[in-house]
Amino acid sequence: MFTGIVEAMGIVQKIEHDRSNMVLTIASSISKELKIDQSVAHNGACLTVVAFDEQTHRVVLIDETLQKTNFGEIKVGDELNLERCLPLNGRLDGHMVQGHVDLTGTCTSVIDQNGSWKYVIEYDTNKGFMTVSKGSICINGISLTVVDSGPGRLSVAIIPYTFEHTTMKHVQKGSQVNIEFDIIGKYIAQYASIYKIQP
Repeated sequence: MFTGIVEAMGIVQKIEHDRSNMVLTIASSISKELKIDQSVAHNGACLTVVAFDEQTHRVVLIDETLQKTNFGEIKVGDELNLERCLPLNGRLDGHMVQGHVDLTGTCTSVIDQNGSWKYVIEYDTNKGFMTVSKGSICINGISLTVVDSGPGRLSVAIIPYTFEHTTMKHVQKGSQVNIEFDIIGKYIAQYASIYKIQP
């Protein structure tokens, strides 16, 4: 379980391929503190640490992860948002995040609001996901509040600290982002679908 509060930034050092898998070597300030088999969210995707040293750690992405995330576009030198799992005695500063990316969305605009930035994201409505205004959303592993919500479309506002300390500063019009929808909302949507409950 994660909170969507980015702990550190990582930089992709190496990209390797092993059959249908992708193996990433990532340099970060927390790499030396990790351990084998530990779960770490990378841009919102929960990945298992398979090796580490004083400067870097390695993770493996299977085809399922590659199909549902934007990692297919990743390049050496790209930055990643990193978060270790929530300790049982920790504060839930963001919201409940599983690290299971549901799909990718496309940024359709970035609006400079003179002190903050508004990002508009569009996504495939055929998957049955939805958002609500002022609800929670996880984008690239960052816990954010939905500003505006519509069918297949949402917007979020980014404060300067988040802009500077996460990958949001690299997101521009046309960028693909990883989206994990709110787990409570997903359960409600599934329940309504099974029992044919109309809004």
